[in-house]
Amino acid sequence: MLKWFKAGSTSAVVPHEEPVRRDDSAALNVVKGLARSISTVGKDAAEVRGALEDTQRVVQMQGQAMKALAQQLNEIGQAQAAIANATAQSAAAVQRARGALGVVGGEVTGIASTLAQVSDAAAEITKISLQTRLVAFNAAVEAKHAGDAGRGFAVVAEAVKALAGQVEASSKAIVKAVTSLQERIDRFSDELTENPNKPSQIHAAFHEVEEDVQRISTSAAESGRQMGLLNERAHELEREVLEATHGLKVAFDGSDRFLRMSEDLVEQIASSGVEVDDMPFIRTAQQAAAEIAELLEGALRDGQISEADLFDEGYRAVDGTNPQQHTTRFCQLTDRLFPAVQEKALGFSDKIVFCISADRNGYIATHNRKYCQPQRPGDTVWNTANSRYRRIFNDRTGLASARNTKSFLLQTYRRDMGGGRFVLLKEAAAPIIVNGRHWGGLRLAFSF
Repeated sequence: MLKWFKAGSTSAVVPHEEPVRRDDSAALNVVKGLARSISTVGKDAAEVRGALEDTQRVVQMQGQAMKALAQQLNEIGQAQAAIANATAQSAAAVQRARGALGVVGGEVTGIASTLAQVSDAAAEITKISLQTRLVAFNAAVEAKHAGDAGRGFAVVAEAVKALAGQVEASSKAIVKAVTSLQERIDRFSDELTENPNKPSQIHAAFHEVEEDVQRISTSAAESGRQMGLLNERAHELEREVLEATHGLKVAFDGSDRFLRMSEDLVEQIASSGVEVDDMPFIRTAQQAAAEIAELLEGALRDGQISEADLFDEGYRAVDGTNPQQHTTRFCQLTDRLFPAVQEKALGFSDKIVFCISADRNGYIATHNRKYCQPQRPGDTVWNTANSRYRRIFNDRTGLASARNTKSFLLQTYRRDMGGGRFVLLKEAAAPIIVNGRHWGGLRLAFSF
């Protein structure tokens, strides 16, 4: 069983007790200095990688915004096409209305001509009725001269005279009504007749409609031209975003390889037996991993949990949580067993930020107590920083630590604290092996 060490302790175990020669001591100091330099390079690489991640997020957001803009521009273009089509239809409708107006004008002219004929006929009837009255008057005079013999004829003459008077009155009424109607039809005909020198209200209205339709058509055409230019520029920006995304991916992959190389070099130096600055944290992680494994093996022996439940991967989402939390069948066990080991490790050094045990998929059932605060509904930023238990951390660092089977693993990364805040950390991880089966990894994070 490994022993606990306090930070800065000089009681590290040496391979043998032979005196260290001056040349060996100098070489050892060089190697230690090299390890520190590589660690600093790893820190810088992690910061560069984090900056690239931020830039990637911005570029991705820009790419999404460009896609949304392209969709909106396409919808606007469709609307412009619909406006142009409607404008053309409006112009054609105005022309048809003008044609129909001409037809109506012709019909009105025909009506006016017919009414003139009616008026003429009524005037002629009036003349005839006057003549009839005169004849009837003369006949009545002659009947009186004839005495009793002409009395019956006089009655007829008076009746004819009365009828002629009625006909005259009716014909005059017809002439008056027709004259009034003709005046109204003439005014209507003037409205329907197009006269450039003196446009009627109807034709003035048609002219205004035509001008409005033409203005809409011109505006739609100009808008369509501008939309074409915007579409071209949008496509150019989309290409630039894609190029930037590709360039960032190349840079990100390069920084990732560089970071991994620096971590590997520090690991190799530490594995060679040289007491690098990170070794106390590595040993602490290995010690905690061994204790966690022992506790889990004891729980299996005592029947506190079955092996199937201990290795449960059926993560069940907790409703209403953000970030998303999950539960498994081993949560109650880890809540009971893990704090004794994990909280003790926090006291090893004030540089240690957290000590947690993750299963093979990066799931943290039980975090350190200070990060096991109940979530606040609607406060994602606070939850991200303070409610870190019951969550799956399957990012690069989380999965690498959870699935590592080497004696230890060193990583450098930025920890997301929510609200755009990040903390640069180093992490020592050691595998948790339960009865020969890889359960997960112990993650010990510490600041520089």
